[in-house]
Amino acid sequence: MNAHLQPTGSAYFISKETQTVESHTLSVLVDNEPGVLARVIGLFSGRGYNIESLTVSETEHQAHLSRITIVTRGTPHVLEQIKAQLERIVPVHRVVDLTVRARDLGHERPLERELALVKVSGVGESRVEALRLADAFRANVIDANIEHFVFEITGKVSKIDQFIAIMKPLGLIEVCRTGIAAMNRGPQGM
Repeated sequence: MNAHLQPTGSAYFISKETQTVESHTLSVLVDNEPGVLARVIGLFSGRGYNIESLTVSETEHQAHLSRITIVTRGTPHVLEQIKAQLERIVPVHRVVDLTVRARDLGHERPLERELALVKVSGVGESRVEALRLADAFRANVIDANIEHFVFEITGKVSKIDQFIAIMKPLGLIEVCRTGIAAMNRGPQGM
C-alpha cells in the first residue's frame, strides 16, 4: 500500500490499488415492509461504504414492492461486492447496477434526474435577476411573496448544483433535494 494512503476502516482500501474509484447508480427492488430500508442502509454503514444519494418509493402498489435508488462510489471490485451483498438480503428481489447496464447498452450513464426546492429571498435587482435565471434554468415558481420565492427545479445533478451556486449571491435561504431517480434507456425494464 502506498505510504500516503492510510486505511480508514473503509472497504475502499480492501481492493486493488490499480482500480479506479467510480460513481455507480444501483437500483434495488424490495418488499415494501418495515425494516427493509434499515437493513439495506445497514449493509452500507456496517462495511464503511458511503451513500451519495438515496431515494425510495413504492413503485408496484399491487405487489407492495419499493424501488431503492442508491448512488455510491467504489472500485469495480467493491461495487460488485456491494451488489452481491445486497442480493443476499432476504426481502431484496433484484439488484441492478444501472451504470453497468447503461454501458452494456452503449450509453455513458443511465437516465438520472433530481428535483430540488430552492428558497431565495430578495428585493429589487436581485429579485429580478433570480427570476430571470430561474426562467433560464426552467425552474418553476411554486411559492412567492414580496420577500421570497420557492423554485422547483428538475434535471441532472450538475444542473441543480449550478442553479444553487448562482442563487447563493442572490439570497439563497434553503435547499431541499430529493436525491436521484434513475432508469436505463430502451424497452426493457429493471
